[in-house]
Amino acid sequence: MSDSAADRIRPAGPASTATGLSPTEQAAARSVLAGERERTQARIAALQRDFDGIVLSSASGSADDEHDPEGSSTAFDRQHVAALLSQARDQLAEISRAAERVADGSYGTCERCGLPIGAERLAARPAAATCVRCAAGQAAGRV
Repeated sequence: MSDSAADRIRPAGPASTATGLSPTEQAAARSVLAGERERTQARIAALQRDFDGIVLSSASGSADDEHDPEGSSTAFDRQHVAALLSQARDQLAEISRAAERVADGSYGTCERCGLPIGAERLAARPAAATCVRCAAGQAAGRV
């Protein structure tokens, strides 16, 4: 996302409405999230094809992963793609929640502390629900 897009999604500026984002910023946020949704849905479709291909190829081969020289590799690939697929689906859910926050006026406000999330974070992670400080606390297990 370019710097100009980050500027368009800046939360709680002087021109903002009571909901935190001006109508222009809301439209920009919706547009960015729609693009994220499209890319994530395409990634899910590609990962699902990969997963289905792995399952199909392992079904046509030996059912004994323990003694098949390719078995452990196939099982690893299957689990790896399944994990990536799960992450992509989680990301799609985060995007949907962010779109709901745009609609209800809470987009750009940290769900934990209530402070603005910041344009740079939203530019990097348009579906972010927390500010950098709260996200760091979550990652460290302190929040």
